[in-house]
Amino acid sequence: MDVMGDKATLFETGRFVQPSGEEPSRDVDEVGEDAEEVRLGMAARTGDPEAASILGAMLLRRGDLDAAEPQLRAAASAGDRPAANNLGVLLHQRGYADEAADWWRIAAVAGSAAAAHALGRHHRERGDEPAAEYWLRQSAEQGHVLGAYALADLLEHRGDSRSAYWMRAAAERGHREAAYRLARSLDGGDTEPGMGREEEPGTTKASTEAEQWYRQAAARGHRRAALHLGAILEKRGELKEAGRWYLTSAKDGEARAACALGFLLRDAGDTESAAVWWLRAAQDGDGNAANALGALHAERGETQTAERWYRAALDAGDDNGAYNLGLLCAEQGRTAQAEQWYRRAAYAGHREAANALAILLLRGGDTSGAEPWFSKAAEAGSVDAAFNLGILHAGRDTERDSEAAVRWYERAAAAGHTEAALQVGIARLREGDEQTAERHLRCAAGGGSAEAAYRLATVLDARRPPEPAHELGESVHDKTECEEWYERAAGQGHRRAQVRVGMLAAARGDVVEAARWYRAAAEAGSRNGAFNLGLLLAREGSEPEAAVWWTRAADAGHGRAALRLALVYARRGELAEGQRWAARAVELGPKEVGERAARLRDALREELSA
Repeated sequence: MDVMGDKATLFETGRFVQPSGEEPSRDVDEVGEDAEEVRLGMAARTGDPEAASILGAMLLRRGDLDAAEPQLRAAASAGDRPAANNLGVLLHQRGYADEAADWWRIAAVAGSAAAAHALGRHHRERGDEPAAEYWLRQSAEQGHVLGAYALADLLEHRGDSRSAYWMRAAAERGHREAAYRLARSLDGGDTEPGMGREEEPGTTKASTEAEQWYRQAAARGHRRAALHLGAILEKRGELKEAGRWYLTSAKDGEARAACALGFLLRDAGDTESAAVWWLRAAQDGDGNAANALGALHAERGETQTAERWYRAALDAGDDNGAYNLGLLCAEQGRTAQAEQWYRRAAYAGHREAANALAILLLRGGDTSGAEPWFSKAAEAGSVDAAFNLGILHAGRDTERDSEAAVRWYERAAAAGHTEAALQVGIARLREGDEQTAERHLRCAAGGGSAEAAYRLATVLDARRPPEPAHELGESVHDKTECEEWYERAAGQGHRRAQVRVGMLAAARGDVVEAARWYRAAAEAGSRNGAFNLGLLLAREGSEPEAAVWWTRAADAGHGRAALRLALVYARRGELAEGQRWAARAVELGPKEVGERAARLRDALREELSA
């Protein structure tokens, strides 16, 4: 409540503030306060109501209610408006709320904005909202900042849109809580620290204005405003200033700011300082900070300490604590306990815990138990769970399951899941929808999938018109898009892409490049790569080395390589070895190779039996 002195209002700062348009009263320093009190007392005893009012306000501010009350009663009875308001404050402090309201009403009717505010608060506390609104409006319309804020709060509670006007009025007059609440309404809660840290900051007019109000409230010492201002700055990449506001808020006791400051320090590489702030936040009940401490100790191999902090997070109401306990137990091979913790978090709505629980059940052979948890996680927005559901349905043979698999893959792909986009692309290619397939393959290839890059290259390759054959040594032409995708896949270790890049290089006449890619594919286990490398070496006159690679390819099941070996041994006069490889070529095929190999085998047999 507000305490008033001689035509003045005493705010919570403890200083007299003069209303506009009135002469300021004389300041009283600590040295002369006793003398001033004596002077006022003498004047009050002569019946001066103004002196009694000032003396009563001075005693009230000091906390001497017994001495203040008679002075204020005398001045109020004589019609002094500030004294009536201050007497109401005194009586309210003593628990006489109804009598306090009577004096506030007298002062409010006489035009006291502070008394109207106090009277409005009194009626609201008793549930009389119409009366509360009336008096709070009287106060607010006179420019009383506390009245404007209280009126805004009342109207907001009732869902009245007019609350925004009065909240802004209070904020513009310097009310820090009003500035904070106005900022929260403007940013729509988008600056919640620790949430959506990867998102781009808003650039709308409302978000810009919200930042300004956060700044005003934070500058006036509002710790939650400082916290949210730090979050805005962090999203925008202004980490140094964000850290300063987090520090300000954390020092004022805001646990979430201490936690956010810890993450900033960790990202800057200062894990020791981060741990100090996380510890402070965790001790104040911040579950996110407790989880961060748990993760830090888990990384250091201090599993018992990590488990203790994860449990502290769970006790603080953070379901991530149960999920992290599940992860910790799973890493240690404590499957039963991992399942228990995953279930606890999953039942609380933790989507990643539901996905992890489903995976655990699936690995244990409980497919029917896993599927509902995958579904629950996917419906809650887990991209991995949607992809896993696709795998689950794809593993069944029915047409209905195949369609369901593609639907789940599409949902995961829409959220940016690379492997899911690849699976959708493959499915659409199978259906003949090349345009949709290409779109998904591009997404997957752009996300780093070597298989997607290769399949995209094959789609683009099939559209190219045939090019004239190149002779060795001809100039190299500009690479097409499909060649670039082949090379990207090849660079990621995709064996078929490596073979294809080698073939394209050979077609351009670049023998060295072709040999490099064929060798890379062959050494990775590609039988086609080994066969083609052999062809290249044989063409360059290195048939013995070519035979080595053909042998590797033939042993891996390459029929043409086996036929080539049969011819090599036949030319050398090693007829038995030639016959053996010809027979192997017949087994491996394909048909035209088998036919040629059969003729060679029979000729070698006749030669051997002659």
